Amino acid sequence: MKQDIFQAIADPTRRAILTLVAIQALTPNAMAEKFDMTRQAVSKHIKVLYECDLIKPEQKGREIYYHFNAKKMREFDHWLAQFRHNWEKQFNQLDNLLSTIKKQK
Repeated sequence: MKQDIFQAIADPTRRAILTLVAIQALTPNAMAEKFDMTRQAVSKHIKVLYECDLIKPEQKGREIYYHFNAKKMREFDHWLAQFRHNWEKQFNQLDNLLSTIKKQK
């Protein structure tokens, strides 16, 4: 069952895991060492990220390394871009209005 990407990134631990694996592929044990929680708790976070396709596993010998899936994050960024454009437009309009008010004083 696919998880909602918004629920996945809403959790600070999962965001921290994404940051870690964006720098370097890690095993679940290596990830667990970075947090003050059990390996099982980290595994639950990994499962959510995997189900959202934000991380990808790669078997190397007996270990599984998880990699950051930049392609999925780009899809999310493209979705956000439509809002970013509107926000920037509104902030520019506000800047112009404030400049006009400041000049009138």
